[in-house]
Amino acid sequence: MIKVIHIKASGPASLHLTFSDGQAGELDLSALIARSGAMVEPLRDPAYFARVFLEEGAPTWPNGFDLAPWALHKDMTAQGLLKPAGRAA
Repeated sequence: MIKVIHIKASGPASLHLTFSDGQAGELDLSALIARSGAMVEPLRDPAYFARVFLEEGAPTWPNGFDLAPWALHKDMTAQGLLKPAGRAA
């Protein structure tokens, strides 16, 4: 099962993710957090967005909003955003 093993907010709406299979990349979540909804609204504040942490391998925010790591990996692979960790993007 794919998990995120390292995460860092790399911009006001971007994350740098490293997955358990050794792949890593940058993901822009601006389209996601632009949607309406009580769970994503706090993520529009860059300081709040930067409070992301890992809970059981899933990117999670203090309000309980989380993202499925396997779905992130699948989407990032399809978009060509993943490279072996440690290599320049």
